[in-house]
Amino acid sequence: MKAKDTNRLNVVRGILAETTNASKTSTPFKTDVQLLSLLRRRAAASKAAAKEFGDANRSDLRDKEEAQVAVLEEYASNVKTVDHDELAKVAGAVISKMRTEGQIVNTGTVLKALVGPGGELDGKAAEKAEVAKIVKGML
Repeated sequence: MKAKDTNRLNVVRGILAETTNASKTSTPFKTDVQLLSLLRRRAAASKAAAKEFGDANRSDLRDKEEAQVAVLEEYASNVKTVDHDELAKVAGAVISKMRTEGQIVNTGTVLKALVGPGGELDGKAAEKAEVAKIVKGML
């Protein structure tokens, strides 16, 4: 912040404002995955804004939004999550366990067994959307 990097400063201020607002709601951020989701949401919004500014021939604003996207993606890449191979391994194990026990195996029941309370990935930094995509591919 002492370096006067205004793009980084604006991104950090925006993230702090959103986390502060979320802390005052019934669902405050409790995990890194929720923070990662926020970073990706803000990056997507900035990408859309950059595209709109580009369409309106406002290159100054487009460049500002693209710089913010770069900062957000840098921050998002630093959040440690469970990698794809580990997710596939755990999902495969849960699916085979459910089949041997004679349980109904569909996307909903497998996701509940994986990310629900007491599930294999409960409390781990794994994005539910990515887990769902892997499970759908396996079924």
